[in-house]
Amino acid sequence: MKLSDQVIIAIKKDIAAGKLKKGGKIPAEPELMEIYQVGRSTIREAIKTLAISGILKVQQGSGTYVASKIKDESLSQRLKRADFDEVNTVRLILEKEMVKLACSNRTEADLEKMQALLQQRKNAIEAGQQKKCADADVAFHISIAKASGNQVLSDLYENFSLVLRDFFSKREENIDHFSRSQESHEKLVDAITDQDQKSAEQFLTSILHNNY
Repeated sequence: MKLSDQVIIAIKKDIAAGKLKKGGKIPAEPELMEIYQVGRSTIREAIKTLAISGILKVQQGSGTYVASKIKDESLSQRLKRADFDEVNTVRLILEKEMVKLACSNRTEADLEKMQALLQQRKNAIEAGQQKKCADADVAFHISIAKASGNQVLSDLYENFSLVLRDFFSKREENIDHFSRSQESHEKLVDAITDQDQKSAEQFLTSILHNNY
């Protein structure tokens, strides 16, 4: 990473933390050089980049000012304020990779876990328990993430699943919404069991395109 990129990150953090406030003037070049322990050319390059992006505003003869706030938020917070189309697009990207890897790396224990969660989902459908069904549904997809064998992907999806739980909790559809996709979920597990990647991706796409 270039020194100017490191300075850009540091300035953004200072803005997010409130050390540099919107509308306020940032320190002069010599002070910035001292704060970030870099040379004049590095400071100038960083300021130029931040000005182009609209975060800073350079006023000739006056100085450089903070033009916009930067929200210091976690990934989960950012996901929670995303709209459904954004969430579903990211979900499709993540789950396609999960399914592909699960077809290659799943173990018998993974398959047993998927089957058990699908049974919980089915039982909740038959009992008309939407919350339990939604919980089982999310847990089922997490089990596929774990079966991928990629820990980073699994951790990322578990974080992402918090958004899915929140989304399901706000849905107005009755339990039939889940019931209609039960068979597709069962066929998805069959395809993963058979290590049939093409079929697994087809069933997954069908599930997600119908927002189940």
